[in-house]
Amino acid sequence: MRTLEESLARYAAYHRDRRNIATHFAGIPMIVLAIVVAGASVAVPVGPMEVTLAAAASIAACVYYFRLDFAFGVAMAVALFAACAAASEALARLGTAGALGAALALFVAGWALQLLGHRYEGMKPAFLDDVRQLLVGPLFVCAEAFFLLGARQELRRRIEARVGPVVARRIPPLADTGRS
Repeated sequence: MRTLEESLARYAAYHRDRRNIATHFAGIPMIVLAIVVAGASVAVPVGPMEVTLAAAASIAACVYYFRLDFAFGVAMAVALFAACAAASEALARLGTAGALGAALALFVAGWALQLLGHRYEGMKPAFLDDVRQLLVGPLFVCAEAFFLLGARQELRRRIEARVGPVVARRIPPLADTGRS
């Protein structure tokens, strides 16, 4: 398993343009909430009770996040618990069809934001090279929030030493035309 720094640096290498990061601050939570709502609509009997796919997936994700870092694990557990609670409320108020419709709209809008951000960045999404980056994306947003609040600055410095600083606008490298 990669370390926290390795995981975040790999993801950050695809996300150095501020506009891309900004779209991820909205898009990733939308996608995560959409997935949690969809997962909350499926319950599996476990002994005398039922466990939703959302709860099981959230617990598994939290185990991964806690193994990487305790503070980020706590933050992600709180966020995923809130998403599970919101999903439960959405299902109760909107019914399954309404909640799944809302989840689909969130999912599509979240991915549209992601793709817009990567258009700004001029790079493909990280998960196209490594599907595990789909799990790192929410952690990246969490880490960037910590950094914005002034926390974990040493981690930020180490990541930036590996992949460079966040910039206002990424300028793609010039294409090699073969001319000198």
